[in-house]
Amino acid sequence: MADPKGFLKVQERETPKRRPVALRLMDWKEVYEQQDPAELRRQAGRCMDCGIPFCHQGCPLGNLIPEWNDLTWRGEGAQAIERLHATNNFPEFTGRLCPAPCESSCVLAINQPAVTIKQVEVSIIDQAFANGLVTPHPPERLTGKTVAVVGSGPAGLAAAQQLTRAGHTVAVFERDDRIGGLLRYGIPDFKMEKKHIETRIAQMQAEGTRFRANVEIGVDITWDELKSRYDAVIIATGAMVPRDLPIPGRDLLGVHFAMDYLVQSNRVGAGDLVAEQVTAEGKHVVVLGGGDTGADCIGTAHRQQALSVTNLAIGVQPPAERPEHQPWPMSPTLFEVSSAHEEGGERVYLASTVEFLSNEAGEVRGIRVAETEYIDGRRVPRSGTEREIPADLVLLALGFTGPESEAIEAQLPMPFDEKGNIERDSRYQTSEAGVFVAGDAGRGQSLIVWAIAEGRAAASAVDEYLEGSTQLPFPVKPTDHAIAI
Repeated sequence: MADPKGFLKVQERETPKRRPVALRLMDWKEVYEQQDPAELRRQAGRCMDCGIPFCHQGCPLGNLIPEWNDLTWRGEGAQAIERLHATNNFPEFTGRLCPAPCESSCVLAINQPAVTIKQVEVSIIDQAFANGLVTPHPPERLTGKTVAVVGSGPAGLAAAQQLTRAGHTVAVFERDDRIGGLLRYGIPDFKMEKKHIETRIAQMQAEGTRFRANVEIGVDITWDELKSRYDAVIIATGAMVPRDLPIPGRDLLGVHFAMDYLVQSNRVGAGDLVAEQVTAEGKHVVVLGGGDTGADCIGTAHRQQALSVTNLAIGVQPPAERPEHQPWPMSPTLFEVSSAHEEGGERVYLASTVEFLSNEAGEVRGIRVAETEYIDGRRVPRSGTEREIPADLVLLALGFTGPESEAIEAQLPMPFDEKGNIERDSRYQTSEAGVFVAGDAGRGQSLIVWAIAEGRAAASAVDEYLEGSTQLPFPVKPTDHAIAI
């Protein structure tokens, strides 16, 4: 521990400044400015090196947080990235996109602002890339075994990298034209520029991982064929079925799923021509759903020069401080102001959408909402509180219900659980021998850090299945959940 009194000397929480709103709305670059290295070291020095580091328990990857905080404080970047990579394949992704449950579990957060763990993490990896410290790690020998990974999101990429380094020949299949899954097409550049994906993919290719874009398993290659060609298969397709809102007017022109809208925007940002792109330019936009996807839609709509942006959430506004029923070290539900919220628009809580309203051309012109009330634990519209909100574009950011199942059920019959996820055992294996599931396809919609943890664990299970034993880490079981007491 570099400075035993660091958390006493520096009690304020310092995070990177965001670029001015007026400036960042003119481009799609990441919103944060470079942090002063001295400021970053001060924050790393606040880490208490606790006897029981609860930040480990808040992180499903088991990141060695006190160790690389200490190394950052000491200015030992080479050792810091070595300890960070020991548990996390892609800190450049988690450091930008993870909501940091580790910080909610930080012991310092009992009576002070938590250590800026997430910022220390992303600074370590960014400096490591800049200084040439991230190099390929090809296997010393090949096993002669082959593995197909279906899906190139964080779970699939983590599994592929682990198995490639273990000596297996790994092919990653992606139905889109570029590798990255939702990291590529679901996350706006202002949250994570795609150069970070390209840099990591280049490292994985140099290690020996093979990537097959524009190949849809179940269509271009059947699941049965894939299973027969490879010694093991990992399904890491995510939970891509969006939750719908079946109310009057749902079929009107201008009502879209949020992910369809974000994918088109990201394709245009990548230089593609998108015919009849859904855009917010010159429109009154209403986003239904108060989560991260909703915030991504808000930031995107602002950059497309929407006339107005309204964000509706059916539930109550979360509290600004940790509520009593979610004590430390639980991860609390709090009211947050993301960079997208900071850029403008209106946020409305306790808003139940009753109907989408049409103009004469069959296009959405507005929505009818009512206040939400709770009756016997159910959220229902309160009678007599209806009002109209103008809307030329409505985006449904209501979460996801599970993986796409039709082709899998037809070609590779496997049971799904009551939540619509693919069933797997304690070693991530399905009822089909040699077929494994990692990430949201088996877990349901979750965090990027859980996806990477499950990808690493599934890789360990596959390696053991193929070789009889494994030295790969097994960070989480399929039954593990976020910290709770």
